[in-house]
Amino acid sequence: MANRFDWARLNHLQAGRYAEYFMKMEVTLCGFEVYTTEVDDRGIDFIMRRDGPFYEVQVKSARVLNYIFFDKPKFQLRDSLLAAIVLLHQGVAPELYLIPSTAWRTPTPLLVSNDYVGKKSKPDYGINLSKKNLELLKPYAFDLIESTL
Repeated sequence: MANRFDWARLNHLQAGRYAEYFMKMEVTLCGFEVYTTEVDDRGIDFIMRRDGPFYEVQVKSARVLNYIFFDKPKFQLRDSLLAAIVLLHQGVAPELYLIPSTAWRTPTPLLVSNDYVGKKSKPDYGINLSKKNLELLKPYAFDLIESTL
């Protein structure tokens, strides 16, 4: 039998779709209601709610440590917006993280804000995934953040 966590066999679209569905199932197991958006024109993958306010969630996956970004026009910092990060390290179960968008109000080496004035790239909020920065990602572990929502 092939390794269950052989992420290399998935193409980019499959990995992203898996990450989104996996995150939806995990928040469902934690007692959230999950609402899927019909059109992804605002950068929202799903909405979740448990007894309190609604949260809009944008999911990103990564199989290698690189730069993940959210376009600023679609990722406007507010209390109800979360970035869900799914790390797919080869051969192991996914690692899940939830980052409140408001965390970007105080940039760090991990969470950055780029305006790219005078350049081709659109303004973005980014996550610098590197071995060095993985320690800075730990406070956003899914289990730690989910319990505060």
